[in-house]
Amino acid sequence: MARTLIVEADGGSRGNPGPAGYGAVVLDPETGEALAEAAEFIGTATNNVAEYKGLVAGLRAAHALDPQACVQVRMDSKLVVEQMSGRWKIKHPDMKPLAAEARSVFPPDRVTYEWIPRAQNKHADRLANEAMDAGKIGKQWEPGNSKAALAAAPARSAAARAADEAAESAEAADAAPSAPPAGWGAPDLGPPATFVLLRHGETALTPEKRFSGSGGTDPELSAAGRRQAEATAAALAARGTIQAVVSSPLRRCRETAGAVVARLGLEVRIEEGLRETDFGAWEGLTFAEVRERFPEDLDAWLGSARVAPTGGGESFAAVARRVAVARDKLLARYAGRTVLLVTHVTPVKTLVRLALGAPPESLFRMELSAASLSAVAYFSDGNASVRLLNDTSHLR
Repeated sequence: MARTLIVEADGGSRGNPGPAGYGAVVLDPETGEALAEAAEFIGTATNNVAEYKGLVAGLRAAHALDPQACVQVRMDSKLVVEQMSGRWKIKHPDMKPLAAEARSVFPPDRVTYEWIPRAQNKHADRLANEAMDAGKIGKQWEPGNSKAALAAAPARSAAARAADEAAESAEAADAAPSAPPAGWGAPDLGPPATFVLLRHGETALTPEKRFSGSGGTDPELSAAGRRQAEATAAALAARGTIQAVVSSPLRRCRETAGAVVARLGLEVRIEEGLRETDFGAWEGLTFAEVRERFPEDLDAWLGSARVAPTGGGESFAAVARRVAVARDKLLARYAGRTVLLVTHVTPVKTLVRLALGAPPESLFRMELSAASLSAVAYFSDGNASVRLLNDTSHLR
């Protein structure tokens, strides 16, 4: 019977791209003993490249111990796990050769992949940071004495970790799943996490179609918006399926969510990642007014998801990164449950776009009315299914 080895791997980049390194450890599955370690400073690279290089190093270390072994890979990178498991396509040109290299170490049927939380991947994370610390002072990582030699090196900051998470989620956001379509997969996946997406009720700016994001006046619901919130709350109470409520921190969403929880007897959890785009200098203006005042900036914004509105606004690519981070955090918290997310036009459209694997320009091709309901189900195999979009029947 083939021996089983566990490989835990991680990678990081301080700047993304920036100074990068990886770490990997091979473990005995019965005792937890570390059988081999690998780490290296790799110069300037992205977080995802460093993670893939850590995977390759871990697999090679396992192969050196036992070429006939079966290997269970555990990583906190959902992107690498999903891509190497074949559920997500690999689009980025830097990742394709690294994935091919990883697949070449062992026969694919002898390697399995499992996602684990970052807190459970501390050994590999420590090695990656030791390698980056060594590179910072012009040294190579060495096993056994690296912790003592680098004791004075600064620890990786929380901001750097957050940047890594955002970068990984952005890459994952544009990785189209290659698993079977939802509904055709294995029957034993368990109940999906279902996000019911509620756009807030009207404010005074809504009927005039003015840009109203995170950087404006944070308007309250209008009288019409309050009526919409109450009607939505009544409809959701009648359905009886909502198990938790999460809201954007902006006032119009908190007021809409308040009407719902008053009916359902629940509490509201605030999630910063669900706030609306910051539209910069365009806040409070109509599309026509922006066209008149900032014609070139508007054309650039319409032409690329990476272009931000005038005056320090937020690009749709940046919004997608933070929405993807919030999505993954909420999926981990509410696995198998039905959750109401009270949010805004861009976050709702972004969640739908990511679930469909649609390009960024699809944001301009969706209609989303005030107080409308949409829904996305997320399955444990990485698939997502859009179940509802822009339903306003409860308002009629």
